[in-house]
Amino acid sequence: MTPPAAPTGLAALVRDAARRRPDAPAVVDGDTRLSWGELDALVDRSAAALAARGLRRGDRMAVQLPNGVAWLRAVLGALRAGLVVVPVNTAYTDAEVAHVLTDSGASLLVAAGEREPVAGVPVLAGPPDADGDPPADDDDPAALSFLAYTSGTTGRPRGAMLTAAALRANQEQCLALDPPPVRSDDRVLLVLPLFHVYGLNAGFGLVAATGACAVLLPAFDPRAALGVVERERVTAVPGVPPMYQAWLAVADAEGGDTRLRAALASVRMASSGAAPLPEETWTAMRDRAGVRVWEGYGLTEACPVVASTLATGRAKPACIGGPLPGVEVALREAGGDPDGGDPDAGEGPGELWVRGPNLFAGFWPDGADGPDAAGWLATGDLAHRDADGDLRLVDRRSDLVLVSGFNVYPAEVERVLDAHPAVAESAVIGVPDARTGAAVVAVVVTVPGAEVDAAALRAHAAASLARYKVPTTVVFRPALPHSLTGKVSRARLRELGLETGEPATGEVAP
Repeated sequence: MTPPAAPTGLAALVRDAARRRPDAPAVVDGDTRLSWGELDALVDRSAAALAARGLRRGDRMAVQLPNGVAWLRAVLGALRAGLVVVPVNTAYTDAEVAHVLTDSGASLLVAAGEREPVAGVPVLAGPPDADGDPPADDDDPAALSFLAYTSGTTGRPRGAMLTAAALRANQEQCLALDPPPVRSDDRVLLVLPLFHVYGLNAGFGLVAATGACAVLLPAFDPRAALGVVERERVTAVPGVPPMYQAWLAVADAEGGDTRLRAALASVRMASSGAAPLPEETWTAMRDRAGVRVWEGYGLTEACPVVASTLATGRAKPACIGGPLPGVEVALREAGGDPDGGDPDAGEGPGELWVRGPNLFAGFWPDGADGPDAAGWLATGDLAHRDADGDLRLVDRRSDLVLVSGFNVYPAEVERVLDAHPAVAESAVIGVPDARTGAAVVAVVVTVPGAEVDAAALRAHAAASLARYKVPTTVVFRPALPHSLTGKVSRARLRELGLETGEPATGEVAP
């Protein structure tokens, strides 16, 4: 007798977990607790309801819900019904939602609360639920599962086409690490937004693949999250830098490090991605909280994890380690071809190229800008190898500022500015300059109560940086724009038109 094929898609993994461990805990969502068998039954009801609405395989359904059982029911039900899920950022405005719905050709939007149709697309309040038989299981590895709209650095978001096979490949790559980021006995904190591929696949995808338990939070409140970690005995935390920084701030404000250590005592695995983890945060989590944070690197188009310090076994700050098992990486000079005659960047810095079965199928609808004929994808990120051969990110190639033909990496300038005691956070962008081609502009948030002017910051930068790297203009702002995963949005800073009317002398802008 031929054994059943191994499950591939996310809904199929839930079905498989329900067959193997029907009574094992699957989800904790506030007071709601579901076993794998109970979750699987709810998914069946959602799939049956969607089929009853006339939705057919391949139709797109958008979901704009916060983390919770409702999100799982809607998304997993859609996948089981053979639909393509379009996760929508909960912070999107109606105009942004309209673009995603129109671009994807979505037939339905599932959202929280009653709403009028958006861009002509009907809105369903909450996940569908109905008695009846769900559509027959059709776990097709090649099927398109998600259209994940990426923010990018310029232009409107584009839908990355993520297949069931690519998502499953990345789960297997992550679980081949030693130790794996998620085990079957783990209780995994999922406060990362599930509409983002990090929370979706490196979070719930690994939970479903192992039959672990997801502890869901709809939003991140540092004190509340610490309480949940302690109360639910959370053992695995996929995170982003602002989470760890906020927890350390809670310790500073109340309870001290002893309280922080007690709250995080059950955590065996903590990881960080989506944005660079500052060295001081990594060190403080180790020394003050007793938690070693394993940093990784990924991108939506890779479903998402590419590299991790777990792959090398060397946990160290400001480092993304090495590629996951089954993932190839190469450093190439900008515009280079990994399989061609272009020069290799050697130890770097060079652009990071990726190849593996976890890569996306290009952008919707025609697969544009996907992996090349040899399977390689240029990430647009710059990296170099340290003395151990581990990868360290330098910057986004698209964020490079070319001053008189010389490369200025914003992250390098930001690290210098952030070292000033009066600077809480900084971001560097390039703006057009008639004389040099581009000028370096620093946007700075100061420490509360601290006083510093632009001249002092430029002098501080000049002590560590070549003259062409020193910001010509310093703009003070009360806060920087961030994405929900903690990245500073340089695109939004560019939209502010900071170059307009700004002096080239480094004076403080209004």
